[in-house]
Amino acid sequence: MILDGLILLVVVLAGSVLLAPRLRTSQEWRAVITPLASIIGSGFLVLGPILARNYGVFAPAMMAVLCAAAWLFGSAIRFNIRAIEDKVAQGRWGAGIETAASWSLAFAYFISVAYYLNLFGSFGVNLIPGTETFHAKLLTTAVFVVILLVGWFRGFQSLERLEYGSVAIKLAIIAGLFVGLAAFFAGHVLEKDLIFEAPHVSGWNALFLAFGLLITVQGFETSRYLGGEYSADTRIRSMRQAQIISTGIYLVYMLLIAFVFPRSELGTSETAIIDMMELVTPILPVLLVGAALAAQFSAAIADTAGSGGLIEEESGRRVSSRHGYLLLSLTGIGLTWVADVFDIINYASRAFALYYMLQAALAVSYARARGTGGWHVGLFGCLAVLGGLIALFGQAVEGG
Repeated sequence: MILDGLILLVVVLAGSVLLAPRLRTSQEWRAVITPLASIIGSGFLVLGPILARNYGVFAPAMMAVLCAAAWLFGSAIRFNIRAIEDKVAQGRWGAGIETAASWSLAFAYFISVAYYLNLFGSFGVNLIPGTETFHAKLLTTAVFVVILLVGWFRGFQSLERLEYGSVAIKLAIIAGLFVGLAAFFAGHVLEKDLIFEAPHVSGWNALFLAFGLLITVQGFETSRYLGGEYSADTRIRSMRQAQIISTGIYLVYMLLIAFVFPRSELGTSETAIIDMMELVTPILPVLLVGAALAAQFSAAIADTAGSGGLIEEESGRRVSSRHGYLLLSLTGIGLTWVADVFDIINYASRAFALYYMLQAALAVSYARARGTGGWHVGLFGCLAVLGGLIALFGQAVEGG
């Protein structure tokens, strides 16, 4: 009871700070919030149980590897932002790579929205007794229809204004989650019963599974497309800050859960985190469902709008954003009924890996045009190869 009260107090205090006018109206902070909202999204909820169940004692290390990979891909995109700002020639293949990257991102958004809304459906029915996967898919389909209708008839401007509030609530709930987990972890330390599980996967399976989880730390690339709102310096700085903050959050999260839950208590569903948190304190599952619904809905709105805008721009306005929303919704509804959430996570990871591969290849083109040194070309070339390998060999998590 005391712990529940402390968690609620921390959530309220953190929310008050994040929603304070001074922070809410800060241009620098708002530039950080946009990529941070995407990175600390759905992945935060599903990744903990997946890594702990499959990698055991090495789960925090694997989390660090995923964040490091994201940072390196982010470095290629930051390099491209600077090159575009400096009007560096794209090289012989640069324009074609840029166009391919934009189309691949639009397609990746198709799958990521399906991923977000399938998690929305799963978490939305989680606390209702007697519900099954079928009911979650129905809820997901209904939300797709609502988003399509809003985008078709009204546009997303009014809903996009809710982004900051939903992100602030989510971060405040994460602060409360950390308080509960820290107390739970401290109890295990005092009782000297920390758990050190052996990895459940190894070798190539461990590597390919990690490839299939890239989507869970994705989102930093949104800074690349905020040129109409922020300068290149602000976008580069905000992406770095968002990745540093999210890496800190993810690593603390994994350290707090990796050694206190036996594998038998690490569920195999996408909502396993809810059952785990019931072992910590009764208030956390309710808070996490609220955070999940806010995170998934706001992320789905952002990616739907982004995809529609990219399709309209890259098609030379031959295909309107509204028709882009329609195609996205039909694709997402189809994925909802033919694939489970873990398959969709894998598809999304592969789609974004293809986009990162193209961005890294574009960075190679810019680096050669700038003559910035062979190490840039080598680094970005290796990242392009890594993105291609992830797109080819990413493996889905085995759900239950």
